[in-house]
Amino acid sequence: MAENKRAASMEATRAKLIKAARAAFADKGYAGASMDDLTAQAGLTRGALYHNFGDKRGLLAAVVNQIDEEMAHRAHTIAQGAGHDWECLVAEGAAYIEMALDPEIQRIVLLDGPAVLGDPSQWPSQNNCLAVTRTAIEGLIDKGLLKPVDAEASARLLSSAAFNAALWIAASDEREVLLPKAIAAFRALASGLLAEPEARSRDRR
Repeated sequence: MAENKRAASMEATRAKLIKAARAAFADKGYAGASMDDLTAQAGLTRGALYHNFGDKRGLLAAVVNQIDEEMAHRAHTIAQGAGHDWECLVAEGAAYIEMALDPEIQRIVLLDGPAVLGDPSQWPSQNNCLAVTRTAIEGLIDKGLLKPVDAEASARLLSSAAFNAALWIAASDEREVLLPKAIAAFRALASGLLAEPEARSRDRR
């Protein structure tokens, strides 16, 4: 019982710190967010931050992981209404790209995230997304809807294309102009994985 209470208390502390950091990073950016300010906002001490996340960078990683997982869930939900399996897969990537218009996502995940945490392909949240995409591609290959290329390579290329398109948009001053161009290019690239036209026709029936 005591161990359960301790675990619940630690989880509550982590949640408070992540919530405060998420607000601070979105408002001031990673560099501008003071550890003292965000711990004070959470009603906690620097010691709590160090104990739970190691340092400010570790806290950013936790915030990025939370937001990135929310993005993946949102994109998946949006894609469910796209139609057949192939369109769901492409719509999920397009939805992820479109989230680059969200100011919080722009600043934390797409600008500060790679600058501070390094290669996004190594983030746990991105690896989770990659596994889901790979499974979807394997299913489409088994159905004969996609060319029999390596599913892991295909998943990595599709995921990278979507993420880099989002990075491009987030870093631009013309985001609304770039968005439709990025999505159109992403769809064109993804369509190269499709099998022969008759396979596409079967999927639409």
